[in-house]
Amino acid sequence: MSQELQAPGIRHMFSRAYFCLPHAHRNHLQQQVASMRRSLFDQGYLDEQFIQLEELQDDANPDFVEEVVTLFYSDSARLIQSIEQALTSRPINFARLDDYMHQFKGSSSSIGAKKVRTACTPFGEYCSEENAEGCIRAFQQIKQEYATLKRKLETYFQMVK
Repeated sequence: MSQELQAPGIRHMFSRAYFCLPHAHRNHLQQQVASMRRSLFDQGYLDEQFIQLEELQDDANPDFVEEVVTLFYSDSARLIQSIEQALTSRPINFARLDDYMHQFKGSSSSIGAKKVRTACTPFGEYCSEENAEGCIRAFQQIKQEYATLKRKLETYFQMVK
């Protein structure tokens, strides 16, 4: 496994229940978690920013990454709702839409949500062109990437508990 994809504090991400398991089962579980984590990077869902978050996690704050990701999903749900409302209003305020998307893209970037962040770029271009149909299509792609990452991270965090 490459150095950059190794979880710096993966042992901190396991609850006490993990340590009560037989050694062979712990090793298998740890391999599954590492494999899933690696696939999130290999498939382009996460980038090095996620690794930086993991490096901030320690015994004093063992749920740090999950808490940051949970805050991201709370904040981004509000932004998604604002974008949906702005897309249905007439006339469409493309400057406001672009502002919402800029916030959403920044939040995505802060947790290392690479595919979500990348999907935001065309939306901004369509806003600049005042292309409502393009914005709607791009937003559907963003929501799809967002939902996929959310499902994958929820599964990942369940595995590390």
